[in-house]
Amino acid sequence: MNPLLDFSGLPRFDAVRPEHVTPAITELLSRCRTTVERLAADTAAPSWDNFSAPLNDEIEFLSRAWGIVGHLHSVNDVPEWREAYNQNLPEVTRFYSELGQNLDLFRKSKAIQSGPEYPTLSQARRAILDHEVRDFKLSGAELPEEQKPRFQEIQERLAALSAKFSENLLDATNAFSHLVTDEAQLAGLPEDVKEAAAEKAKKDGREGWKFTLHAPSYLPVMQYAEDRDFRETLYRAYATRASEILGTNGRLEWDNSPLMVEILKLKSEEARLLGYGCYAEVSLVPKMADTPEQVAGFLKELGAKARPFAEKDLAELRAFAAAELGLEKLESWDTPWASEKLRQSRYAFSEQEVKEYLPEPKVLAGLFRVIESLFSVRIAPDMAPVWHPDVRFFKVVKQDGSLVGQFYLDLYARETKRGGAWMDEAMARRTLPGGIQTPVAYLNCNFPAPVGDKPATFSHDDVITLFHECGHGLHHLLTEVDELGVSGIHGVEWDAVELPSQFLENFCWEWDVVKDMTGHVDTGAPLPRELFGKMLSAKNFQSGLMMLRQIEFSLFDLLLHWQYDANGQKTVLDLLEEVRDEVAVLRPPAWGRFPQSFSHIFAGGYSAGYFSYKWAEVLSADAYSRFEEASLTNGSVLDAETGRSFWQEILAVGGSRPALDSFKAFRGREPSVDALLRHNGMVGA
Repeated sequence: MNPLLDFSGLPRFDAVRPEHVTPAITELLSRCRTTVERLAADTAAPSWDNFSAPLNDEIEFLSRAWGIVGHLHSVNDVPEWREAYNQNLPEVTRFYSELGQNLDLFRKSKAIQSGPEYPTLSQARRAILDHEVRDFKLSGAELPEEQKPRFQEIQERLAALSAKFSENLLDATNAFSHLVTDEAQLAGLPEDVKEAAAEKAKKDGREGWKFTLHAPSYLPVMQYAEDRDFRETLYRAYATRASEILGTNGRLEWDNSPLMVEILKLKSEEARLLGYGCYAEVSLVPKMADTPEQVAGFLKELGAKARPFAEKDLAELRAFAAAELGLEKLESWDTPWASEKLRQSRYAFSEQEVKEYLPEPKVLAGLFRVIESLFSVRIAPDMAPVWHPDVRFFKVVKQDGSLVGQFYLDLYARETKRGGAWMDEAMARRTLPGGIQTPVAYLNCNFPAPVGDKPATFSHDDVITLFHECGHGLHHLLTEVDELGVSGIHGVEWDAVELPSQFLENFCWEWDVVKDMTGHVDTGAPLPRELFGKMLSAKNFQSGLMMLRQIEFSLFDLLLHWQYDANGQKTVLDLLEEVRDEVAVLRPPAWGRFPQSFSHIFAGGYSAGYFSYKWAEVLSADAYSRFEEASLTNGSVLDAETGRSFWQEILAVGGSRPALDSFKAFRGREPSVDALLRHNGMVGA
């Protein structure tokens, strides 16, 4: 049997090959189209059982198989998998576009929604029907027939452009390398970074140290390398990836500039076809926020609160760089290095010092302890076929041994793996004739791999990233909704999806948590309390600058999809400079090409939605404050009773009710921005 057509259990990563993709996807698309035709032609009064359930069942098989293909395209982007993915992407996109425009299906969903069965359905099923009717409208079901082919063309082209954007960025990132042959240039770099660079050079059959633009190689150079020219070389390559500035790591065919313009034009056209004034209005329909004006107001209000702190951060950094480092002008490739020097001067510790206390085995044990303490579950190693030898597999079980869910953990950076960190689903929870299908998640990061016989060590920022992705994973795994459309993160408003992930990050700053997830990589000694105190003191170091940076990205994204005219004279870079004029206090060079690598909005799901990170951070900080309140009584934020409430009111309900209702059920009131400002040290001014 074609392994992509085997839905009896976990994905068969030991058997699936690129040549399986086209036959499997072709067959599944044929099955889906047959089911759609049968349901559309059925003259019986539509009901959940004779229409919604069989339609969702058939589509799930396609979704699961295509999810495996998309996942392998992300984590093993070799030519064969890229070709298989891109060959089938247009057909898959075309099917979903046809599905969304099918007027017969739309009418049947509306008939159930407005019919006598609707009030008798469960809350989850009513939510699914509401979302389906909304999504049919957003997919062009109500368009005149003569406009539907153009709408479908737009969807197919956008899917292809998004995939190409991501591939260009990965190819441009992989194309650059910098070989250092003079060890003096490595001054300031941590030993593990130098060892990894030497190993890379050795693999190429060269003497010296090889550095790349992948995060485990690039970021330490920017933060620690004393050699200013070395930092500038890597910064210029990184800041101009996938752009018309070719340099040493570019090809004309990897330039994302024309792709960005075409994507924006097509999204604007899509919005006009649907009767909206701009794509931002389309994007906000399934979100908590209502209008672009509301989002802009939120961002600008938060920016106004952060700006005094950001200006203070920058003034201190510039004064320190001039007085202590001899840098009268602080360039972009100096900022992370000078900031690290200032941090060490002010708080008497370095991030590298902390990293030595965070070996991977201790970090994972500490993370699992948090989850087990909060939610009364147990996490244990499990067995499953994997796509790379470094990938591990775990199960989550209740105290009685019953299975809650399972997850793959792929921690290390690879050249064939796209950058960043993300969670995705392999299987979602649902009811089957034989019982419950338990959820399975992919958790992916790009951390430095072990070098030699020592375990990998993670920076505290890496640990925060790991907790963040596990928060997403818990949202998927701990759902108790048995209907696919609103199980886990399905159906959750996009600007609330980040709530559980950002919520879990907070535990990385609690001594009760951190003390049990540390052990020096050489001696095994736990992190000294004094060093943690310094970390805590430095927690909000440059938090004003960091918050303004996120607001800059969010406002740029919003304006691109709200007020920007891709057919006009103003360029994307012109708009970015205008946004920086308004909100930024720290300006990168004009030759930087940040938008060309802004994959969140051009190759991900965050178009006119990047603000969601800040929007959800308000919710997550406020939710966490209930755990802080509980700790005043019991002495620990790892409070099982509060954790049980968070599970039941936030995680368990998935998308079966509005996120704001879930938040209020947990917190007992409307959200407040106060906790976010307090957590970022932005009180008083």
